[in-house]
Amino acid sequence: MSFLKRLFGGGAPAQDAEPAPARQVEHKGFTIIATPYKADGQYQTCGLVTREIDGVVKEHKFIRADRFPGLDDAADISIRKGIQLVDEQGDSIFGPA
Repeated sequence: MSFLKRLFGGGAPAQDAEPAPARQVEHKGFTIIATPYKADGQYQTCGLVTREIDGVVKEHKFIRADRFPGLDDAADISIRKGIQLVDEQGDSIFGPA
């Protein structure tokens, strides 16, 4: 029966659905948004770094292999990873201008 539920859309939501923002911080003019998502019963570290440059909002999505049993832990690490990316790469995180 489980197979039929998934086949016809009655199963659990897809794991590749867009993650909802869990937390957000400002750091050095960048906005870092933690968006961990459920994967195999745990929360995958995931986030988004954004910044407005010359009137255009630039975005960089990141996903890491780290997984945690709780959403709060995954959100904390996602924020830390985003801050690390900003500190190491700055505006170059968005690629060539």
